[in-house]
Amino acid sequence: MKKLFSLCLLLGILPVAFGQLKAKTKCASFEVDILDGKVNGIKPDFPPAEIKSNLPCFTSAEDETANAKCGGGVFYKDKDVYFYTKRDYIEIGEKFQGKLSIPLMGASRASLFKWLGNPKIKDDSWDAFEMSYGTLVLHYNAAGKVKTIQFSTKGTDDLSLCE
Repeated sequence: MKKLFSLCLLLGILPVAFGQLKAKTKCASFEVDILDGKVNGIKPDFPPAEIKSNLPCFTSAEDETANAKCGGGVFYKDKDVYFYTKRDYIEIGEKFQGKLSIPLMGASRASLFKWLGNPKIKDDSWDAFEMSYGTLVLHYNAAGKVKTIQFSTKGTDDLSLCE
């Protein structure tokens, strides 16, 4: 009877003995350098593996396959930051809470000239600016305030954004 009791006790304790608490992977706060086209030092043309190793707290990732929506990428939905790796661009959404080198998010369309000059291409709801690294695209809400920031290492002629 003692052996049976000891065996049951051991089997009950065994799963607890191997259980471990695992800390969630944390990333440093995101810092976007608008003039240099980087997020925490990562450029839009970095490969997915390098993005994942430098910022391991991604919420999802999609391989660069023919079936991948928008060509694949590494996504930080909780931070509202999206790396589209096949198309070589980064998108920053309006819920972004990190640091911007230039306070573009929510800025009025009329106030951007002092930082960015004149846009290369202008549309009703977006502007594309030529930058030293490629292209910066700003999308505006109905009030004319910046709601989405996209930047790429590609020029305006080669840029292919996901819709």
